[in-house]
Amino acid sequence: MLCEVEIKPAKNQIDREGARILKECQVLGTNSIRSIQTAHSYLLEGELNQNGLEKIAQSLLSDPIVETFEIRILSSNSTDLSDPDQLLSVLFKPGVTDNVANSARQAIHDLGLSVENVATCRKYWINSDAASEEIDRMAAKILSNDAIEYVVRGPLKMDSIKLGSEYTFELVTVPIRSMNDNQLETLSREGQLYLNLTEMQTIKNYYVDQVKDPTDIELESLAQTWSEHCSHKTLAGRIHFRDGERDIHFENMLKETIFDATTKIRKTLGDQDWCVSVFADNAGVITFDDKQDVCFKVETHNHPSALEPYGGANTGLGGVIRDPLGTGLGGKPVCNTDVFCFAPPEISYEDLPAGVLHPKAVATGVVSGVRDYGNRMGIPTVNGAVYFDERYLGNPLVYCGNVAMLPVGKSAKQKVQPGHYIVAVGGRTGRDGIHGATFSSAELTSESETLSGGAVQIGNAITEKMTMDVILEARDKSLFSAITDCGAGGFSSAVGEMGEDTGAEVWLDQCPLKYAGLSYTEIWISEAQERMVLAVPPENWEEFEQVCSSEGVEASIIGKFTDTHRLVLKYQDQVVGDLEMSFLHDGRPPVIRDAVYKTPAFVPLTPSEKENYSKDLKLILGSLNVCSKEWIIRQYDQEVQAGSVIKPLVGIQNDGPSDAAVVRPDLSSVRGLVISCGMNPRYGDFNTHWMAASAIDEAIRNCVAVGADPEKIAILDNFCWGNTDRPETLGSLVAAALACQEFSIAYGSPFISGKDSLYNEFSYENEQGEKETVAIPPSLLISAIGQIDDVSKAVTMDLKAPGNRIFLVGSTQDELGGSHFALVNHLEGGEVPQVDKEQAPEVFRALHAAMQKQLIRSCHDLSEGGLAVAAAEMSFAGGYGMKLDVARLPEALELSTASLLFSESNTRFLIEVESDKIEALQPCFNDLPLVEIGEVVSNSQFTVRGKSGKTAIDVGLDELKAAWKNPLDWD
Repeated sequence: MLCEVEIKPAKNQIDREGARILKECQVLGTNSIRSIQTAHSYLLEGELNQNGLEKIAQSLLSDPIVETFEIRILSSNSTDLSDPDQLLSVLFKPGVTDNVANSARQAIHDLGLSVENVATCRKYWINSDAASEEIDRMAAKILSNDAIEYVVRGPLKMDSIKLGSEYTFELVTVPIRSMNDNQLETLSREGQLYLNLTEMQTIKNYYVDQVKDPTDIELESLAQTWSEHCSHKTLAGRIHFRDGERDIHFENMLKETIFDATTKIRKTLGDQDWCVSVFADNAGVITFDDKQDVCFKVETHNHPSALEPYGGANTGLGGVIRDPLGTGLGGKPVCNTDVFCFAPPEISYEDLPAGVLHPKAVATGVVSGVRDYGNRMGIPTVNGAVYFDERYLGNPLVYCGNVAMLPVGKSAKQKVQPGHYIVAVGGRTGRDGIHGATFSSAELTSESETLSGGAVQIGNAITEKMTMDVILEARDKSLFSAITDCGAGGFSSAVGEMGEDTGAEVWLDQCPLKYAGLSYTEIWISEAQERMVLAVPPENWEEFEQVCSSEGVEASIIGKFTDTHRLVLKYQDQVVGDLEMSFLHDGRPPVIRDAVYKTPAFVPLTPSEKENYSKDLKLILGSLNVCSKEWIIRQYDQEVQAGSVIKPLVGIQNDGPSDAAVVRPDLSSVRGLVISCGMNPRYGDFNTHWMAASAIDEAIRNCVAVGADPEKIAILDNFCWGNTDRPETLGSLVAAALACQEFSIAYGSPFISGKDSLYNEFSYENEQGEKETVAIPPSLLISAIGQIDDVSKAVTMDLKAPGNRIFLVGSTQDELGGSHFALVNHLEGGEVPQVDKEQAPEVFRALHAAMQKQLIRSCHDLSEGGLAVAAAEMSFAGGYGMKLDVARLPEALELSTASLLFSESNTRFLIEVESDKIEALQPCFNDLPLVEIGEVVSNSQFTVRGKSGKTAIDVGLDELKAAWKNPLDWD
C-alpha cells in the first residue's frame, strides 16, 4: 500500500514558501501567476493502518502548532479535488539520495512501525487562470532542477516508490581491438570515458597484445584512473612553454615548479623543517606542537555544482572533509573554508543560455549545501571569499577546504600488507556519482544536465559524522593499517591506489547497496558519498567491526590485498575484471603539450582628477566583490567546537570583514591556527604571473594581519582554468605556476597540497544557431595556514579608540589595472599590481615583530579597493570616524589622488597605534615604508584629504556601511 501524508501550513500561518516562490515568479516575469499555495508530502509504502499513519503524521512528520496534515491512499487511479492542471508535484528522480526520507524511515522504525520505502515530495497549487506555458517555465526555472528532480502536473498516480529491480548478471565485453579511430573516439565520448584518441589507442594496443578484449569494468577502471581529475595528466605531463623570454621543456610541470619550490624551502630549513607530509597523501601535513600535527586540503566541486548547486556543494564539502580523515591514519576535522565564484545575480532569466541555472539559484543552492554539511557535522566554517564575474555564468566555481589535527606519529600510513582485508565503511553504494571523475574532466554544455545528471551526488552529513567518529576511535586503537577516502572514481580509485604496490582482489557482490539493480560496473565506479576504504589486518577485524556497530556504522569486507600486482574484480565468484596494476597506474601515454603565453599589450590608464571621490568609495564598497558577505557568513556556525578566536565578522557589532580566521584546535592550549586565502581573477586578464604573485601575497598578508608568524605559513594552490588543450590557455597557467614557484621560495612559504580543475568552459547554441563557448577567467586560489603562539595576541581589523594614530605600512604604486576603481568607473588598461619579493618578506617580519610586542591595536590588509576601502571598513567596523591625509605619503609627489586612494598595490597594511607606542614602533620597521597618515576620531565621519590639500572624501559611517551591506542583503 502506498500512502501520502500531505502537510500544509495551518490556517493562521503564513505560507512562506509560497510567498518566496511568488516573488521569484515576479522576477521571472510570469505575470499570470498570482497565487501559490504549497505543501510538502511524505510518501510511505508498507503495511500501515490508519492508526499507525496518524501516529507517524502527528508525532514525527508534522508540527501540530503550525501545520495540518492529510492522509490519503495513492494508486495509479488517484484523483485530487483541486484543479489537476494547476497542481505541480516535485519529486527526486529514482536513485537520487533523499536524506529527509531516509531519516523519516529510520524514525518510523524507531517508533516500532514497519515501512518499506519513504520518499518526499513538494507540492504547489497555482491560481486556476495561470497560463500553462508560464507554469511550465516556473516549474523548470524555479521549482525544480532537472539534474535531480522531475515535475508531475496534476494528481500523483503511482502504485509504488520502490527503487531498483533485481539485477541479472551479464558479463559485458567491449570489442575494442576491432575498432578504428572514429569508433574509439565515439566510444570515449558516448561512454563518458572522456579519454583522448592517443589514450584510447594505447588501451586498444594493450588488449591486442593481451589477445583479448576488455570487459566494461576494466575500461571504466582505466578511464577513472587516467582521468584529468585523478591523474592531473596535463599539469603533471610534458609541456613545452614559451613566452617570448623563456623557452622551457618540462617533463613534469607541477613537479618542476610548485613541488620544486617546496623541496628547496625544506632544504633551506634543514633540521628545522616543519613539513611532515607534502604532496604524498590526501592532504598536506605540517607540525603544530609536540602533541599534534595539522593537515589542510582544499578541493573543487565545480561541474556538479553547476548542474545541482546544493548537492554539488554539499558533497564538495563532505568530500574534502574526508581528505584529512583519510590522511595518515585519520585526522580530526577542526574547521572548514569555502570560496565561491558566481555570475552576477542581477542577470535576467531571459539572458540565460539553455541548461544554465540562474546565478542567484546557484548561489543560494551552493551556500545551503556547504552550510548544511558543515553545521550538521559540527565543524565550523571560519574563512572564505566570494567573487563575481559574468564568465562564471555556466561554470561557477566551488572551492571547499578542511583543516584537521593528527596526533604526532599518526601522520603516515603503514604499508598495505597482502592478506589484509579491504573494508568499506560508512554509506552504502548507489547510482549517484556514476562517471563523476571523468565528467569533471569534460567541458560543460547545455546538454550536461541530461547526459551527466548521475554525476551529481547528494551527501548525508550525519552518516559522515558517525563514520568519522568510528574511524578516529579505531585509529586510536590501532585497528587498521591504511585508509583513504572513497571520492572521485569510487572504489575504483580508492582500492586501485591502496593496492598499487601489492595487488587487490575485490568481491563486488559483497558491497552494501542502497537499492537493488546495480551492475558490477556501477558498484565499482559509483561515487556515492560518506564511504571510506581501509586496510584491516584479519586479526583486528572482529574488534574493528564491534567499534563500527556500536555507533551504528556499517562496515563490510569487500576483498583483500594480494601479492599478485594485479587488480582482480569478481562478482558472484566470477572474474569480471583483471588488470595489471602497472598498466592501470603507469600505462597512460604521456601527454605532451605546447604552451604559449603572451601578455596583453599595455594600455595606459590615466584617470581624470576629481574634486571628490566619495561616490567612487561608495560604489566600490557596494560592488559585488567587495560588499559584505554577511548573508552567507551568518548561515554558518562558527561557534561549534568552541575554538574560534577571530571569526569572519568582527567589530563592535560583529559585522566588519576580518582578514583571516584564528582557531584554537586544542582548548587546553593558547596556541592557534590562522586560516586565510588570496585570489584575484581580474588580474589574470592582464598578466597571470602577477595574478599568482598577488594571490600568494594576499593570502600571506591576511595571515600576518591577524598575528600569524610569517616564518611558518604554508600555502595550497587550486588552479581553475579553461580548456588547456589550447596552447595559449595552458601557457597562461604555466606562467602562473612559475610565479608560484618564484614567490613561494621568496617568502619561504612551502606549498603542501593542491588541486587543479581544468576545462571550466560552457558551450551553448545562441539565437543564430551558432556555438558559443564561455571560458572562466584564470582563477587561482591560494589558501594559507599559519600559526600563532598565543591567541591573546591576535589582532582584529576594527578601530579601537579615538586619538589613536593610523599608519600605512608598505609602498603604493600606480597600479589601477584590474582594480575595483577601474571596474566601477568602466576604465580599461593600467598596470596590474606587482610584488616586490625582496621587500615583502621584510615587511611581514617587521609587522609581526610589532604585534609580538603588542604595539598594534588594529590591522587591516589593503586589497580590493585599496587604501580608502580598507580605512572605511576599519572605521565602520569599529564605530569610530577617521581623518586621513594621503598627501603625507611620499608617493603623493608622483601619483594621482585616485591611485593614492584606490590603487591595489600589494604588501600593504593600515595599522592603528596608540600615541605612546609610536616611539617603540619605529625600530621594528627600520628603513621599511611606514608613514603616519591620520587618526581615529570620536565622531561618525570618514574624511580624507587629497594630494591637493582639499577634502577628497567626506562621508558618514552609516552611509558607507549601508553601501557595503546592501547589495547581498538577501532574504
